[in-house]
Amino acid sequence: MMRCFIIILILFLNIVSAKGQEFTVMFYNTENLFDTSDDTLKEDEEFLPEGSRRWTHSRYWKKMDAISRVIVAAGEWETPALVGLCEVENLAVAGDLARGPLLLNAGYEVIHRESPDARGIDVCLLYRQDIVRVKDVRSWVPDSELNELFASRNILYVKTIIFTDTLHVILCHWPSRRGGTLASESIRDRMSLLLDSKIDSLLDTDNAGTAIMIMGDFNAAPDDPLIKRLSADERIINLSYGRNLRGEGSYRYRGTWEMIDQILVTSSMTDSTSVFTADMHKFEVFDAPFLLEDDPDYPGKRPLSTFRGFSWSDGYSDHLPVILRVSHR
Repeated sequence: MMRCFIIILILFLNIVSAKGQEFTVMFYNTENLFDTSDDTLKEDEEFLPEGSRRWTHSRYWKKMDAISRVIVAAGEWETPALVGLCEVENLAVAGDLARGPLLLNAGYEVIHRESPDARGIDVCLLYRQDIVRVKDVRSWVPDSELNELFASRNILYVKTIIFTDTLHVILCHWPSRRGGTLASESIRDRMSLLLDSKIDSLLDTDNAGTAIMIMGDFNAAPDDPLIKRLSADERIINLSYGRNLRGEGSYRYRGTWEMIDQILVTSSMTDSTSVFTADMHKFEVFDAPFLLEDDPDYPGKRPLSTFRGFSWSDGYSDHLPVILRVSHR
């Protein structure tokens, strides 16, 4: 009898201790996190030891160490509970990162689903097993059109239980519209429509306090019409919008910062309807000095990337991570 009482007391204390806690969520474009093996089904030839990038085993592990250091630093006192990543080649690469020496003690597990992207760069999620449980995983792609197979990144959906409550997490990496091809714009539009419909489905089938978080590299600013579509009815709030207006960004193009890496949440997370709360003040670009270098072409700093052109620069990424502090009550 006493043993049962102690077990119940421990469970109760665990639930109580979960209330009022804050955890960190992070999204990071890792800039071509490829392994050194040839995947004959993907266009990865330049990232091989004999390829144009001279992508050796040594460079691979230096890159792993660099990305790991960014994740640890972004979490400050505690590693992020959720880390969304894009431009990761496959599950094995994500596993090498999660189980590397700097992140091993964080206890990260990996969620990854292979996408139809021609180059083989995918989105994936690292989650801390001591805080997060995974209840469902889905990989979403738009339907093919005109007998053509869809050949871009998927949308990764993960239903998580954090502490004792449900947080729906969606990861995106939309194609760039630079180059101006009609095919790219068509894919972006289809991705936006698909994401909008999936969000509607989650909101319609769950209760009013549904917590959904969308993270990704959208290759466009928060005021882009395809992104504004997601928040048109104000059920989704783009937490990146305020910092975008102030000229901040996660990516620098020809001397101008662009907020193309973003985090959006349901309005329930901003108006205290949900047990998870977040607002624009808790969103930031992680721009630690070690991630930046002087821009030789324009005034100011730029991300210290892995490559400049085809020259190895032994950096981190051409993007900066974005982070969000989320409270659980």
